Parts: sequence; C-alpha cells; structure tokens
Amino acid sequence: MKQIRTFVALFAALALVAAACGDDDEAAPGETVVVTSIVEVEVPGDTVVVTETETETVTVVGETITFWSTETQPARLEIQKGIIDRFTAESGVNVILVAADENNLPELMITNAASGTLPDVVFHPLDFTVLWAEQGLLDQDAAAAVIDSLGADTFAAGAIGLATVGGQPTAVPSDGWGQLLVYRKDLFDAAGLAAPTTFDTIRAGAEGLHDPGNDFFGITSATKAGEVFTQQTFEQFALANGCNLFEGGELALTSANCAGAVDFYVDLMANFSPGGGQDVVSTRATYFAGQAGMIVWSPFILDEMAGLRDSAFPACDECGDNSSYLAENSGIVTSFAGPNGAPAQYGQIGYMGIGAGANVPAAQAFIEFWLSDGYLDWLSTSVEGKFPMRRGTADDPTEFVDAWQTLPTGVDRKAPLSDFYSAETIADIAAGADNAARWDIGVASGVLYTELQFPALIADLIASGGAAADALPGIQAEVEEGVELAAG
Repeated sequence: MKQIRTFVALFAALALVAAACGDDDEAAPGETVVVTSIVEVEVPGDTVVVTETETETVTVVGETITFWSTETQPARLEIQKGIIDRFTAESGVNVILVAADENNLPELMITNAASGTLPDVVFHPLDFTVLWAEQGLLDQDAAAAVIDSLGADTFAAGAIGLATVGGQPTAVPSDGWGQLLVYRKDLFDAAGLAAPTTFDTIRAGAEGLHDPGNDFFGITSATKAGEVFTQQTFEQFALANGCNLFEGGELALTSANCAGAVDFYVDLMANFSPGGGQDVVSTRATYFAGQAGMIVWSPFILDEMAGLRDSAFPACDECGDNSSYLAENSGIVTSFAGPNGAPAQYGQIGYMGIGAGANVPAAQAFIEFWLSDGYLDWLSTSVEGKFPMRRGTADDPTEFVDAWQTLPTGVDRKAPLSDFYSAETIADIAAGADNAARWDIGVASGVLYTELQFPALIADLIASGGAAADALPGIQAEVEEGVELAAG
C-alpha cells in the first residue's frame, strides 16, 4: 500500500474548479470558492482509491484564473504557492493552483475541454503541446503575444521552434532537461568495463555486473506499461539507433532501426533488470539501494543521489557513512549510440500553455510574471532538472542562465550541484537541455504520448519474448488512425 499526500487540488478526471466557479470558470470578486483537495489515497495494485478529502473555502479578491502544474511534490508546490502569492499581491488576480499528474494530463485536457473548463494556464511537457494546439485546446495567439512581449530573442530558439505550428508558437517555453544514463563508475572501473556510451558497452556493462543471486542487477530502467516515463526512456534508445518517427515524410515505425531499438531494449530489460513493471519510483529505489549498475533517469535524480532529499535517500551499504557516496562514485553519460545511429540524448522541455477560452489578459500577465520576477524561484524547485529556456532579458541576455548555475538544489538540505559534481558534468547537463533530440514533434508524437503504445509493447515483449518486427505494424496502424482522427 502506498499513501500520497498533497495539500492543493489534485485532479483525477474532474472539473472541481468549474463546479465552484460557475460555467465560465471565473469567480466574481467577493465570491467564495470551494476547492476540494484529495489528501490521501490508497493504491492497491493499479487501482486508485480516494480515502480522504479536504475542502478549503477561498474568498476571491479579484479576477480568478486556474493554473495546472505537473510539479506535484509538496516542497515544489510550496514554492509555486509563494510565487502565486506575490503575483496576486502585485496584480490582484487570484490563482487557483491545481496539481495534475503528468500521466493524466491528456485525459484531463479532453475531459475539461468537453465541459468548457480548460485551465487558464497549464504547465506541461513538449509531448502534448503540438497535438493540443492541433486539437484547439491551446490559444496560440495568446502564447505568441507573451513571447513577443518578453522578447523572442530572450528564449532558446530551439525551444520555440519545437512547439511551433503554422509558423506560430503554441506555448511559452519555460525550462528543460536532457536525460541521463547514470552508472556505477567505481564498479565499472573495478571490473575493467568501458563507460556505457554505446549499445555494445551498455550491454557489456549490464551483463558483466548482473548478479541477481546477490540482489544486484546490471541495469534498472523503465518498463511499466501506461507510463510516460517508459516512453521517454525508450525514445533515447530509439534515437540512438537511428529510429526516426518519419522517413521521407512517411511514418516509419516499422523500420529495421526501430525494430532493432525495441529488441535491444527488451533484451536488456528482460535479462539484466529487476522483474516486473519498473517505473520512476522503483528504478530509483533499486539504484539508491546499491542494487544496480546503471539507471536511465532525468537529471532530477542528481540532488537525491547526493543525499539532499529525505524521501528519496540513498540506501546503499556505503551510503550509511557517506550520504553522497552515489553522487561521488557514479558516472554520467548524456548521449549514447546504437549500431545504426549516432550518439543521441533525449530531451524534455516544459511549456506554459494558455487554454482555449482562458481569461487571456490575466493568463498572459501570470506567465510574464512567472518567467521574470518569479523565474528564479520556479527554477529553484529542482535546479538540476530546470535549465532556463528563457536565457535572460533584453538588458542582460544571460541573466537567468548565470543565476541558475548558483542556485542551491535539494529538498531537505540545500547545496549547489558543484558541491557534488564536476564542472564538466554540470556543463554537460546544461548542454543537454539545449541540444537533446526528440522524435518529430507533431500530431503523430502526440498520439504516441497520449496512447503510450511503446510502453505497452515493451511490457508485452518482456513478458512474451516476442519480436518487435511482428508487433510494430500494428502500432504504426494505430498511430496512423490517431493522426487521421486528429485531422478530423
């Protein structure tokens, strides 16, 4: 049994704010708004059961907008609430903060679009941006105006370009990260193993260190069906093997390169990883327990690996005397290559989108405040995973990048990354946020991230021992159907 506690509104698939505020999702000044919060749930197996809720009555002091955020950890929510309080004090606009799990976002957006209660502002990953724009869920004109107001040249050009449809940005870039392969450098060195920078050296490292009889696995990485984390992890292996979403303008999921990437990943996970569906929590727990030679994770793991967060604390044998042992004895690989591709690193960018039908002036003012006066506080929620996509201002083009490098990270304890990681590693992390690759961002990728066909395929093949080439035509057909449906 697992308990989850949060202290702001947490959506399952509902429109609580709409019920409180009326059909137009905007309360009048002086009106009381009842916000329902799920504060305790039980998760037996894959079923979520709400066991306790709380309600809070908020008196609206001015205009009201809703802000959905996927940064749902309590410490990060407190920082966001602090930024919101400052914004409200300055603008008079009341903001209802809603914690929304990233895996549920597609369903939540569709559900709330049907009821006319889309959020005024939604922080979300690149995976959904273009598809939502194509579906009419985002106000592109409003987002483009924010970028113009802040100065398009103050943002990373690539971050704007990835989320552009019809020559116009769909949402406002906020922050980004590049995925990492973290490995036990001490164990690799002791065994005479090369750094895991290719499929061959990754497999050699996994095989060379795998010792399940002593609860040690060559690698731990995402395999659970229905998880965005599994799609993100696999996509780096696909990119590394030259598996592209499109070839010559045609969907190419049945290519030999794609089949090779799936088969390699399935073989690796079936033979050298813990059994059962592995997710963001279980993979980290295995590596932190000192029971895996490698892990594929986002850079959000770096502060935790240094012993700065109690709820995700390293528990390896050596960590008892030195909580930063894993940080000091792990190597970082930002990009690796398969036999049919070049070195590649998966990257993620977070965006602030303005929902269709939003209170546009208030939403725009909120985002502009968030990416200026509130920006460093926002980046501080998880420094290692939030490299600024807005580099600076017109007066100081590198203001936010320079300040990011000095921000302390951690939850229960704070320290700069430079206390635990080399300048070269930190530079690689920053470069990954700028240069990491993705499958073509568009409706097809939006369908893949909404329906999560590859996580289901990986889980199935690990269990069945089947071959990717036999299953990929079915996935390609599903994606083609999804693209046709999105086109109307």
